[in-house]
Formats: sequence, structure tokens, C-alpha cells
Amino acid sequence: MTIRVATPAAPLVALRGIGKAFANGVAALDGFDLDLREGEFLTLLGPSGCGKSTALRLIAGLAEPSGGRIDWRDENAAQAIGFVFQEPTLLPWSDVFANVHLPLRLAGVARETAAPRVREALAKVGLADFESALPRELSGGMKMRAAIARALVTRPRLLLMDEPFAALDEVTRFRLNDDLLALKRELGTTIVFVTHSVYESVYLSTRIIALAARGGAVVDEIEIDAHVARDEEFRASAEFARLCRRASAALRGAAGERL
Repeated sequence: MTIRVATPAAPLVALRGIGKAFANGVAALDGFDLDLREGEFLTLLGPSGCGKSTALRLIAGLAEPSGGRIDWRDENAAQAIGFVFQEPTLLPWSDVFANVHLPLRLAGVARETAAPRVREALAKVGLADFESALPRELSGGMKMRAAIARALVTRPRLLLMDEPFAALDEVTRFRLNDDLLALKRELGTTIVFVTHSVYESVYLSTRIIALAARGGAVVDEIEIDAHVARDEEFRASAEFARLCRRASAALRGAAGERL
């Protein structure tokens, strides 16, 4: 990944004119622009194939753009990224501690040295008592908590999350939504979140960007007051309903439906 350092007043990361075409000729992104503000919770909302996950992978440096450029405010931010995938992708033969330790071990940090940070990350996601458990002994929600702990153990400035709760039941999903918001308040980490869920996007985000079905064109950008408490009262409020209607209309427009 080529890192272009921008001015201190610039966004944490800016994507400019990004194109991404695959070998089969499909263009996931075409002329895509995005400013990511430090400290925000940004959700990319859109139908399958709109380039949401591709944008995350480009920001993370897991893929290279076919065109355009990615500008970072500083080089340290570009190296301080955590990634949570749709599947927990835990090593089945390793216990929870070893799975969370993995990114530090790959960076050359020994188990004994890493232990306080691993246990701190596990405590933050409610798995302090499960460090010796194997993945097969965990529920789906607990596996995802372990994956989030693994991403947090490196203390990233930017956390990228690609539909992490999509496969979970509604009760577990709501609980993890609340836990994620609590972590966000505690750590101040900038988050980019991908989802198909209108309700999840409105509940979690300070900003939603709805993307068109092809090429990553922005259909709508929805700002949500960061100071509004995210709780059951918010879910039952007229403002939540209004924002959900707008996000739903944007999603239908992104899919090419007549509004």
C-alpha cells in the first residue's frame, strides 16, 4: 500500500478517485471518494456488490486500487489498523488467549510480554474467564467477541468491521451492538462498519454513506448526532424512525428501485 501523508488538518484517511477492477472485468469501485474523520463511527450501507467490503480492504492495505489514491494524515495511522471480518476466523486448534495473541505474536511480541494486553482486550469484550477455551466451546457471539478482542489487542486507531454481526441472532446482535458502542466510547477508536441492516446502521453510526449497487457512487450521506444516547429509548424514538426511513429509502435507491 502506498502511503501519501496529508496535512494535519486533513481527514484521518481520504480516498480520491478510487477504482478497483477485478480480473473478470467487474468494477467494484469507480471514481470513489471518501473522507474518514478521526473519531467517527462511519457505516457503509448498500446492497451486495456495491463495493463496501472492497473499500475496507483497500483502506486496510489488503488490496491495491486500480486507480486513484489513498491519502493518510500520518504514517502511524496507516499502520494502526484492526480488521474484523464477517466470520470470526479463529484458529480452531488454539485457545482464545492464543487467538487474541496472534497479531502480537506475528509482530514478534512474546506471550509473556503480550499477556497483559491480551487479558485487557479479553476483559473489554467480556471474555476474561474464557482465555483457555477452544473456539468449538464458544457460542457464535462469543467467537465474534474473541475476533474483536484480537483486533483491539494491537490498540488500533482505526477499526474496520465487515458485517461482523450478520450471521448472529437478533438478541445477540443487539447485545454486541451495545457492547461495541461502549468500546467506542471507552477507546475513542475510529470505526468503519459495513452492514446491510438499516436499523443497525442508524443505531450505531454518527454518519452513514449509502452506496449504489455498482461502482460505489454515493446515493445519500446521513449525519447522526454523536451526542444522542444509543439505547432502547433511542430505538423507540421518532428520530430513530425518521432516520431509518431515510436510510431505507437510500438503500432502495442504491439497489435501483424507484422511490
